[in-house]
This record gives sequence, C-alpha cells and structure tokens, in this order.
Amino acid sequence: MRTSDCVAGGWLISAGLAAMACEGGLPEPGVQAPNDPVQVSLPAPKMEKLGDYEFEALATLKLEARVLGKERYWFGRESELAPYDLALGWGAMSDSAIYGKLEIEQYGRWYHYRWDAKGPPIPVDEIIRHSGNMHVIPANGDVKSALAAVCRHDIVRLEGYLVEIRGSDGWRWRSSLSRQDSGAGSCEVMVVKKVELRPP
Repeated sequence: MRTSDCVAGGWLISAGLAAMACEGGLPEPGVQAPNDPVQVSLPAPKMEKLGDYEFEALATLKLEARVLGKERYWFGRESELAPYDLALGWGAMSDSAIYGKLEIEQYGRWYHYRWDAKGPPIPVDEIIRHSGNMHVIPANGDVKSALAAVCRHDIVRLEGYLVEIRGSDGWRWRSSLSRQDSGAGSCEVMVVKKVELRPP
C-alpha cells in the first residue's frame, strides 16, 4: 500500500563531515526528536519584499526533527526560492526502528512513503501527525550552505517563519499551518533563519 504525504551552533558540522554522514546506513533505533514543532501565530502581519515577491510571515516555527529525506529541485520558480525540500520526522517518526520500515521518496515537491505487506509500522494518522515535507527557503547564504550540508538521518533544528509568497503576476505559494493535514496544500513553506544539525 502507498500513501502520499506533504504533511506532508554547537551542532553545526562541516560539509565534509556531512558528506561522510550521508554515506551511512540506518542509524541505531530510538526516538531522537521527541517534541512536536512549536508554532506561534504572529500578533500582526509581518511583510517583506524581495524582488518581484512579497513575503507574508504567517507564524514562527521552531522544530527539531530527523531528516527522513532531502531533495534538491532545479526547475520552476519554487526552486528559485526553495531549492531544497526536507522530509522531516519527530516523535515516533524520528525513530529509525519506525521510519526504517517505510520506503520514503521525494519527487514533485511531495514526500511519499509506502510499506510492505505487513502494513505500516505505526497507524497512518500518527505518521501524518509526526512527519512533514518542508519547502525550505534559506534566509541568507550561511543558511543555504548549512542546508546543503544536511543529510538523511541527521537530526536538524530549524527556526524561522511559515509564509505566504505572492508574485507581482498574482502567483501565490502558501504554507500549511497544520501538522495534521495531508494531500494538496499540506506542505510547509518555511523561511529558515537558523539551522543546526548533527549526524545520527
């Protein structure tokens, strides 16, 4: 069976170490990011203009999560803003004994997972509540370099804003504000101001 989900520093390591970490296999079992993301609504709209785009911050977001997957995108206006998608898991989905039983892929700016004939390792609604696909927009060059160093299985801490982006031609890209949704429109669009990571 298959489902699609967009639910879908002391820790900062060098790109060289990150590359080595990317070559590793499944890490030791255990929940490594036990807490849910912390989202706080803003008391007043926060607007920023960048080129032909207007950013409206919808909420602040801080989270610590296991990197279930990372995908680099090259085409489309979304990739100009958010070159990477990170599939992230927290709670049970930060445990390799759980997510290691899922086949996880990313394409088309979606995070997809499937399981074998034995069924999902935890209830599907728990997978949805404890994982998500983040379109990550680096706030500056340092953050972009740090995101480039992120590898699957790493533990990552992100801080920033969930946003709606509007183009001068009427184009819009809006973040989900829920961790319990799935399907179209359920991905997070996040401007990342701070990133910290450590290998598994």
